[in-house]
Amino acid sequence: MTKTFTHHDLIRFIYNEITNEEHYAIELALLCDNELMEDFKKLKSTVAALDELSCEPSESTVEAILNYSKSTNLHAAK
Repeated sequence: MTKTFTHHDLIRFIYNEITNEEHYAIELALLCDNELMEDFKKLKSTVAALDELSCEPSESTVEAILNYSKSTNLHAAK
């Protein structure tokens, strides 16, 4: 019987959160199943895009917040 892998399995594979047995089984399935390979490639590129996201606000966003704070007297001058 052929094991069907889910997106969850592929994500675990990408992040290496699987057993050696699962790793081997998924690698073999990727070689044999073109649709699974396409899903894997899409998930892999999504993970790469997520890794590129900026986790800090832009300089213009910080400026806008500071300007708003000053205009509403929320920024205490010392």
